[in-house]
Amino acid sequence: MRITILSLVAFMFLATPAFAHFGMVIPDSNVATQDTRSTNLTLSFSHPFEGAGMTLEKPKQFFVVTSGKKTDLLSSLTETSVMNEKSWKTAFRFKRPGVYQFVMEPKAYWEPEEDCFIIHYTKTYVAAFGSEEDWDAPAGVATEIIPLTRPYGLYAGMSFTGQVLKDGKPVANAEVEYELYNKDGYKAPSEHHITLVTKTDSNGVFTVTCPKAGWWGFAALTTADYTLTSPEGKEKPVELGAVTWIKFENFEK
Repeated sequence: MRITILSLVAFMFLATPAFAHFGMVIPDSNVATQDTRSTNLTLSFSHPFEGAGMTLEKPKQFFVVTSGKKTDLLSSLTETSVMNEKSWKTAFRFKRPGVYQFVMEPKAYWEPEEDCFIIHYTKTYVAAFGSEEDWDAPAGVATEIIPLTRPYGLYAGMSFTGQVLKDGKPVANAEVEYELYNKDGYKAPSEHHITLVTKTDSNGVFTVTCPKAGWWGFAALTTADYTLTSPEGKEKPVELGAVTWIKFENFEK
């Protein structure tokens, strides 16, 4: 009887879904105008639909790319709290038109439940002063999602298409998880409705539709060709995430 109960508990544990992790880079707005020439950004690590935060140590890199120019912003970060966990914030002022990609490379995160390290190369976009140039330009990180749909000016219910790159090359059959940053407290009908999943085609391209307004995160997952040493001294695999945050808006009257 004891063995049966233990077996049942083990089965229930294994059957419990491992909810997705997302690196997050979220600005106040994804559009800057002459009236709103600056934005505040928060950098965090979480389960965004559930509102469950995790500790984010100060990132390895944080920078902005616009018009092919990369500017280091790491020293501008100050510590804050998002979802009751250690996170980071900064403010940025836009001086000229352009599409600005804000990019975070975190330090490797050890996840004992998944027996691997996690590194999520995370980015988002802000279009300043009506710019329409270079919104599909790569940021040049190890793995990333290149938008094939303009990554701003989107309505809820529209589709988003992206291409997953790793080392600059398309990744076929990659799993892409996507999830709403659930600030409004929506309830999911089942655990399968929390993290949605699709896959890329032979050219590394995927298309999904986002039904609710808000920030949506897309995480394309691959495995690194290297290992890292766990706290127990063992070599463990590294999950690489190409993460992009896109905002969808409601129509206004």
